[in-house]
This record gives sequence, C-alpha cells and structure tokens, in this order.
Amino acid sequence: MALVQLKNVSLKYHTLEGEITALESINLSVEPEEFVSIVGPSGCGKSTLLSLVAGLLQPTTGEILIGGEPVRGPSAKVGYMLQQDYLYEWRTILDNALLGLEIRGTKTPETVAEVKQMLQDYGLGGFESYYPHQLSGGMRQRVALIRTLAIQPEVLLLDEPFSALDYQNRLAVGEEVVRILRERRKTVIMVTHDIPEAVSMANRVIVMTPRPGTIQSEHRIAMSSAGLTPLQTREHPAFRKYFTAIWKELNVYA
Repeated sequence: MALVQLKNVSLKYHTLEGEITALESINLSVEPEEFVSIVGPSGCGKSTLLSLVAGLLQPTTGEILIGGEPVRGPSAKVGYMLQQDYLYEWRTILDNALLGLEIRGTKTPETVAEVKQMLQDYGLGGFESYYPHQLSGGMRQRVALIRTLAIQPEVLLLDEPFSALDYQNRLAVGEEVVRILRERRKTVIMVTHDIPEAVSMANRVIVMTPRPGTIQSEHRIAMSSAGLTPLQTREHPAFRKYFTAIWKELNVYA
C-alpha cells in the first residue's frame, strides 16, 4: 500500500483580487522508501503541495493520507527540511541537531545517543561543540538533515534543500543525502527547480503545469531505481534522455 496518497486534492485561496486556484485535481501516490522529485514552473504550487502533505495547510477539496490515515495537521510522521538550514547560531551543532526532539518532548539519553551516532556516521564527529558559523554550507545542511531525521519521520519533505549551496557542494551534498536516506530507508518527496538534480536523485520525477498546478506527467528513472548514486546516474547514457524530455515539457511554459 502507498505510504502517501493525495486523492483529487485542490487548493483555493482568497486575495484582494478574488479567488485563486493554486492546485487542482492532484492525484499522487508515493510508495514506502520511494524518492519522488517534483518539478514545474515557478508559482505552480510545488511548495504548497509539500505544505499540504505536512499538514500545514488543508486542501479545499480532496484528501491526503499518510499510512492510510487522513492528514489533519502537523504530524510526527512527517519531517520537513526547508531551503535554508535555519540553524541557531548560538546553539552548538549537537544542540541544533537535538532541537526537534526538544520541541516534541522526546529528548532522552537514548535519543541523544542516537543523534550523536548520526553525527559521527555522517562526517560530523568531533564537531558536536562547534557553532554553525564554523561549518561549511554542506556541513550545515547535514546538521539540518540529522535534526530532521532525529524525530524519526516516516516521510521526509525536502523543499529546494540545496539551493543555497554552490554547484560543487550541491553535487557532493546531494550524493551524501541520497546515501543517508537510502541507508535509513526513508520515503522522500523533494521539490526542486533543478532538472538534473531531480533526475539524478529520484526514483520518479513528477512534472507540474503552471497555476493552477496539476500533474502533467511522470517519469520513472530506471538508473536510481537500480541503485545508482546521483553522480553515477548523471554519467549514465540514459540521463540525457530523461533530462531532455522533462526540459521540453517545461520549456513550453517558458
């Protein structure tokens, strides 16, 4: 059974100019441990879609289910990683990584030990007492990811998570993030404007239309589903085929 289901989801909101339809008739299912990327023109409702799955917004019509249960509001089942790392500069790296546990009231000696082990496993061992300004952008993003994973969500939402990084760091951190998420067997929905990033990281790429956002097409990425890393996927002969097909679909709206 699909872990995440959106059934005929639409969202309308009101402005001074009148009613605006942001999303219309979205039907999407995401399987356990699947990595789905969503691309589309600016303003098509990609981030709004993540907010609906996170329970931060409620659809005007339709239904969203996680694990077969309706989404009525924010849930411990969902972790949300935003464009910026939003680390608190006055807290150490360890304290930043523990923030989600503190907010949820689940900080215990056991969960603290788990977070320390994640910092060790993912290249941040020895940096626990450092402060965010002492870390590179890529290291800060790893701290933000560990903070999100610490609450043990079933579904991880990524909203342009690497957009603040330069190109080289973006490739390196993307490679690392995919490795971590595969090891931890997470279900992921990622929004990005970067077509190569979407193709190289995901099992499936969803292409959306301009507002009102609907699903125009989907592309199943054979290379990542076969276990290739993002860098290996970019080097695969079929990579250009996927990139070109998605680029042509989006270029219609340029």
